Amino acid sequence: MSRSSGEPRSGCAINAAVEALGDSWSLIVLRDIIFGDRRHFRELLNGSLEGIASNILSDRLKRLVAAGILTKEETGRGRRARYSLTESGIQTLPILFALGNWGLDWREGTPELRIRQELMRTEGPAFVAELMDELRVRHLGAPAPERTGPGPLERLEIAYAEVTGD
Repeated sequence: MSRSSGEPRSGCAINAAVEALGDSWSLIVLRDIIFGDRRHFRELLNGSLEGIASNILSDRLKRLVAAGILTKEETGRGRRARYSLTESGIQTLPILFALGNWGLDWREGTPELRIRQELMRTEGPAFVAELMDELRVRHLGAPAPERTGPGPLERLEIAYAEVTGD
């Protein structure tokens, strides 16, 4: 296997993770798929707060698919492809959670864009695990757990709506 097809430069676990996830656009794409449930190219392109360029988005999606973090489902001729998280992609959530916590502590931000991370931090690891289970239902077709009340993604949206007045 050549490096271009996914083999890391060295056997170091940190290097391998950085090569798969280490550029900011890949992490932003994962954020938008996980938290925004954006699963089509146009949704990811038009929904990016950071203004990702179409060629960059296309490249990052190809890289994430090649790394086994996403799958790409062709929905038929002339139809949009749909991207889904793999289990490997779902397992990036704790990484994004840790990065978000660091961002809360060390970087400025706006209340409406910080609220979801603040809720996740307040709720803690059990919330992250519950969110990972919800992502397995949405992306991998796992059976939905029985719950009373809103799920984690809905709770994140409620928190956002409360801050923004939406």
